[in-house]
Amino acid sequence: MRTDVALQSGGNNNEERRPEPGRRGFLKLAVGGLGILALTPTLLEAAIRRDRYLLFYNPNTGESVRQVYWTPRDGYIREAIGEVSWGLRDHHNDQVKLFDSNVLDQLYALQVQVSPGRPVHVISGYRSPSTNSMLREHSRRVARNSYHIQAMALDIRLPEGRLSDLYQAARSLGAGGVGYYPRSNFIHVDSGPVRYWS
Repeated sequence: MRTDVALQSGGNNNEERRPEPGRRGFLKLAVGGLGILALTPTLLEAAIRRDRYLLFYNPNTGESVRQVYWTPRDGYIREAIGEVSWGLRDHHNDQVKLFDSNVLDQLYALQVQVSPGRPVHVISGYRSPSTNSMLREHSRRVARNSYHIQAMALDIRLPEGRLSDLYQAARSLGAGGVGYYPRSNFIHVDSGPVRYWS
């Protein structure tokens, strides 16, 4: 079963490394990002209380994922995060690592804000150390200690919509790192310290 592979291959329990953001952490993220939508307090509260799901397409594997990974009743669902992590695996060697829930929340907030009901394209999710080393040989923009290796980063684009809008929306969240790569048509988001680059 894919979930078993995802959970065993990860070798890392991100929930133990970092406290769950839960309702309070997500409220801060949502207020920063969703404020652009000028949501009324009632609509914002409804967005926070509903199940969180991810809808993305991985062009490297040809797979689409739609998965609820958090509910108000259960919180973060480990098995669902395992399924999401499988969809975000290193497509070069099928290695998997359990993804950090904070970066998944960033992706969810961006979907609600700029791509409701349409899949975001995830260009790069988890990278094994060997894949990251290989990519570093071809590009000086690949970090030696990339957050991709820790399953804390995503490179994403919208098939429809302007990349600059996605970049501004990601910055508005005020959560983690956001990089802008217009020549390659993607932005980078991670759950590390807040910082921006282009």
